[in-house]
Amino acid sequence: MFHTYLVTGASGFLGRAVLSELKKKGVPIRALVMENDPLASGLPEGVSVLYGDVCDDASLECFFSDADSGTCVIHCAGIVSVASRPGERIYRVNVGGTNNILRHCERARVGKLVYVSSVHAIPEKPKGTEITEDAVFSPELVRGDYARSKAIATSLVFETAGRGLNASVVFPSGIIGPGDVGRGSITNMLLSFLAGKLPVAVKGGYDFVDVRDVAAGIVACAEQGQPGRGYILSGEYATIRDILNAAKDALGIKRAVSFLPICLAKLIAPFYEKRSLWKKQPLYFTPYSIAVLDSNGLFNRSAAAAAFGYAPRSLQSSVRDMVLWLKHL
Repeated sequence: MFHTYLVTGASGFLGRAVLSELKKKGVPIRALVMENDPLASGLPEGVSVLYGDVCDDASLECFFSDADSGTCVIHCAGIVSVASRPGERIYRVNVGGTNNILRHCERARVGKLVYVSSVHAIPEKPKGTEITEDAVFSPELVRGDYARSKAIATSLVFETAGRGLNASVVFPSGIIGPGDVGRGSITNMLLSFLAGKLPVAVKGGYDFVDVRDVAAGIVACAEQGQPGRGYILSGEYATIRDILNAAKDALGIKRAVSFLPICLAKLIAPFYEKRSLWKKQPLYFTPYSIAVLDSNGLFNRSAAAAAFGYAPRSLQSSVRDMVLWLKHL
C-alpha cells in the first residue's frame, strides 16, 4: 500500500476509471490534467488536480514535488490515434512524455511505476497463435505510428526497470465500457446504432475489455506486479456483429445492419479517412483501424491472472452497462 498515488492522463476514459478505483482505497491521489481540457470536469471528489503536461518539465516538477518511496505513479497519459499520418506529436507525447516521467520517477526514487502501454506495442503473431507479453519491443516489429510510439516507450520503461526502478507495464486490449465521455470509436458506433443511424458496419473483430477491469488490473499491478514485468489486460475476442447483438439483447430492440467485408472495407478506408480529414471529423474508419479488425486478436492474460487475480467480466456485461449509460446521456 502506497501513501500517495500520482496519475497522469487522469481525465481520459481509462484515467477516470483508475481514479474511481483508487478512491476505494481512501488514499491521497494527485491527478495530472491538461490545462483547458474539456474533459477535466467531473473528476472524483477529493482528488487533487494539477494542470500540466507530461511534455513540460516545469509542470512535472510540481507533480512530483513531494514524491518518494511511498509514492506510486500510474502513467496513463498518451495519444491514441488510428490516423495513417498522426504527426510528430504522437511521438512527442507517447515517447518523450514517458521518458520525462521515467526521469522524474528515478530522481524521486518512487516506490512504483505502472506504465499503461497497449497490446498494439506487442509484435503480432500469426492468426490462431496466442500473443503473450514475452516479446521484443521495437518499432520495426509493429505497424502504425501509434503502435510504434508505444513500443518505443515500453522499451524505455523496461530499460529503466533494468537500472533499478520498480516499474511494471500493462498492455490493455480494446477498451470499452460505460463512462467514455471522450467518445471513442466503439462508443460512437453504439450511439449511431441506438439512434438507428448505423445501416452498415464492418466485418471483423478484436479483443475488447471493460475499462473498469483494466483500471482494477492497474491498481492490483501497482501492489502485486513484479518489477520489470509486463501484463496483458485483455477481455475476450468479439466481432463487431457480436457487440451489436449484445447491445440489441441488452435493450430488447431490433436493428437491421449490413456488414461490409474486410476486403472491401480496406479499399474504401483510405478515401473515407481523407473525407473525414477534409470535413474535420473524428477519425474512426481508416486503413489502420480496419487492419486491426483483421488482425490476430488472441491474447493470453494468464500472467496477470496469476500475479494479481485479474479476471475480466464478460463482453455481454460490458456492452449492457455501456448502452444503458449511453441511453442516459
